[in-house]
Amino acid sequence: MFNNQDLTIEMPGLRNFARRLTKNHHEADDLLQYTLLRAMEKKHLFQENTDLFKWTSKIMYNHFASDYRRKVKYETKYDPESYLENESIDAPQEKQIELSSVSEAMKKLSFTHQEILVMICVQGMSYQEVADCLDIAVGTVRSRLSRAREHLQELLDPIVD
Repeated sequence: MFNNQDLTIEMPGLRNFARRLTKNHHEADDLLQYTLLRAMEKKHLFQENTDLFKWTSKIMYNHFASDYRRKVKYETKYDPESYLENESIDAPQEKQIELSSVSEAMKKLSFTHQEILVMICVQGMSYQEVADCLDIAVGTVRSRLSRAREHLQELLDPIVD
């Protein structure tokens, strides 16, 4: 069993993780607050000899992922197309077309492939961080990333030709 002081010790790491996920300080603070409240509510499920940071970061990631799926479904600010459009405002016309093509191709990928690409390529998370977050082996992260990149390339190849 853990106490409030144990959670306080983990807060800086959790805050950093939330900021890497959301790329926004305000959303990161909301995500951190949700995670801490949820951890306290579910504290009876915490198993002794378990890493508290891993347990709470899993809560955080699961909430972030479900929130992401819900927002993508309703085409909100987490839509990759709007992200790519914002990034390409000052880019030449060819770059805008290319980014739009990548955005459309990303939408055709499975959630698992989108998730891996976003976590590693957009958010800059390490393979180990992704593995810990998704509770999978590092080798699985590498193979999923490889398959996601291959599938994305296949979707983009007809556009390039």
